[in-house]
Amino acid sequence: MIVAVNQLVAAQDVAAIPTLITVLGYNNPGAAVAAVDGLVALGSEAVPALLEQIDGYNYGARAWAIRAVALIGDPRALPVLLETAKGDFALSVRRAAARGLGTIDWSKLTSDQSVSSQREVLAVLIGAAQDPEWVVRYAAIAALEGLAKALVKPETQKPPILDCLDQVFHHDETPAVQARACRALEVLGEPS
Repeated sequence: MIVAVNQLVAAQDVAAIPTLITVLGYNNPGAAVAAVDGLVALGSEAVPALLEQIDGYNYGARAWAIRAVALIGDPRALPVLLETAKGDFALSVRRAAARGLGTIDWSKLTSDQSVSSQREVLAVLIGAAQDPEWVVRYAAIAALEGLAKALVKPETQKPPILDCLDQVFHHDETPAVQARACRALEVLGEPS
């Protein structure tokens, strides 16, 4: 199956999008990785179909689809990423959504749209930084770093990011999450 999916991906044809999305639902991680790579290579053209066909019942397929839209970074995925990061029952899906919120291509929105959307993203990521699952917190910290680098209005939105990163660095119970917060602070030029 992986060979067949790789051949389909190599064609780089938008007609393959529905089949690649179907592959995300199979219990085959190798094929799913190849399908995600193919969907990401097709970029924004794959986003509408991905958003329309996100599987509400198969959390594995949903996690792969969220990962694909996150890697593409298309802002049309924001509503789904925000909602999913806030409360999907599957930690792998919340993790993919939280991480995706840090990879949005803000240049595809107007300045006003970006400011408003970044405010929403910031609120959701600060909440995700307190998630009970450490992998979701880790992804939220990485996304906060990405968001901080892309802020349209850093003077008002960067301080809450730095406060959140500092809190996580000093108080999170998981060393890996603390280390990721420390790295984010360093990358953003803030000593921890």
